[in-house]
Amino acid sequence: MLVDDDDGLRALLRTTFEAVDVEVDEAANAAEAERRIEAARPDAIVLDVSMPGLDGVSLCARLKGTRATRDIPVILLTGSGNTSEATAQEVGADALMLKPFSPLELLAVVERVAAGLHAMPFRATRKEKPDAQLLLYARDLRHLLELERGQRRLLQAAYHETVTALAGALESKDSGTGEHSQRVHRYAAELARVAAPEIVHDESVAYGFMLHDVGKIGIPDRILHKPGALTEAERRLMQTHTVLGEQLLRGVTFLRGSGLEIVRSHHERWDGDGYPDGLPGKEIPVAARIFAVADALDAMTSDRPYREALSWAAAGRELLAQSGKQFDPAVVNAFCSRERTLRRIRRELVARGTAVAGG
Repeated sequence: MLVDDDDGLRALLRTTFEAVDVEVDEAANAAEAERRIEAARPDAIVLDVSMPGLDGVSLCARLKGTRATRDIPVILLTGSGNTSEATAQEVGADALMLKPFSPLELLAVVERVAAGLHAMPFRATRKEKPDAQLLLYARDLRHLLELERGQRRLLQAAYHETVTALAGALESKDSGTGEHSQRVHRYAAELARVAAPEIVHDESVAYGFMLHDVGKIGIPDRILHKPGALTEAERRLMQTHTVLGEQLLRGVTFLRGSGLEIVRSHHERWDGDGYPDGLPGKEIPVAARIFAVADALDAMTSDRPYREALSWAAAGRELLAQSGKQFDPAVVNAFCSRERTLRRIRRELVARGTAVAGG
């Protein structure tokens, strides 16, 4: 709880605490603070001494003298030398800080007293410059932003490593190799640069490309590895992997939106004869339409339990034949315009896989 009649200072304090995920309530005077404390007991109170009406020292004494609130830690803030450490201790304050103060130092004191640890009254060294408080905030908030950016990069890296490992494990279950997900991800990203550049930098799309077949975790191995054609019942069971995948990933924040659309809709067809929803044409999400071409390209040029791989040229002819039928014509056109680049991507990944296997 922040209690200060200075709106600007409260805004700066709120920014500091919210930057590290500390929930903040606030009040502009003692009366408002007492009402809000009664409604929702805070873990700690940062209380300015100089306020109109009941001042911070008096409010602290009242809070510490009341059974319901005496255990709430209170940190007094003062902009003058009139409030001494002895006065702060007399009214029961857990710490005293002199303005201007470092926001990060205040945060450390608040976290310490909120945890129930002993906190000695703290007095910042008085700065002579009138804008010293703003300079301290600028320095500390810049530091917080740098920390936050670093943590975000680490989190994104962890997400990517986890998704890549999961995609590889799922692909090994399906075909005995973890390379398919890497190839279709690269193909789809390249096609998207031409057919839908607006989705290229959408992280959920990249994760959807990698985890498109996650629902196959629920399909029996006897069906996944069957060397011959599937029966009608087996085919219907196989087709449930798109809906199973969406259900598995629905609660994952970084996959919401286009990522989930890819998982559910990557087997839809332009002519409306696909599954699970039978969506036609542009009713199919664009990321799923792009992925369908990338997936088919890799499927045709890879060995499968039921057939040998087609040549790259034969696969290209089949994509052209299915333009406007199975596939979005615009995406097939993107394949034609980027065919040499896509073929180079395949050679690079095959060479990398061979090197790893040989190493």
